[in-house]
Amino acid sequence: MANAILIGPPGAGKSSVARSLAKLTDKPVLDTDLLIEKRCAKSISDIFLEDGEEFFRKEELIVVLEALREAGSILALGGGSILNEQARTALTASGRPIVFLDVSISNAAPRVGFNKDRPLLTMNPRQQWIALMENRRPIYESLATITVNTDNRKPAEVAEEIVEKLESYR
Repeated sequence: MANAILIGPPGAGKSSVARSLAKLTDKPVLDTDLLIEKRCAKSISDIFLEDGEEFFRKEELIVVLEALREAGSILALGGGSILNEQARTALTASGRPIVFLDVSISNAAPRVGFNKDRPLLTMNPRQQWIALMENRRPIYESLATITVNTDNRKPAEVAEEIVEKLESYR
């Protein structure tokens, strides 16, 4: 099975689906948000608050490029990592299948909880999520080699569908 890259908005289930996918494929998971937190020794929300989004995006690019060099893994990207042109180029050049986990606002809302741990969704979170998706959807769709909707589905169900699609991806 190919090493998948999972992309999508907050609440799509990238981290949860990656863990389920890892169980099915016996591959390690690299979650860029967790890698950034480890690298910076603080939470994503603290990075945004203390260092700003520009600093976060620079760290995110470094982590994404490093993670792409790790062969044999499931890569779960932070929702905004696709905003960087260098990251998009590297993702496409990797030759790995890129799975867009699509989700509706009605399904994303309870998953995300629209809390302080989502720094881009703190003020009027529903409206911000919608605006974020209007901006990002064309990018997600242009990068995706596979699209899977996660609405009303458990991570394990989504992971099983991804495995099926990856087998025919070759």
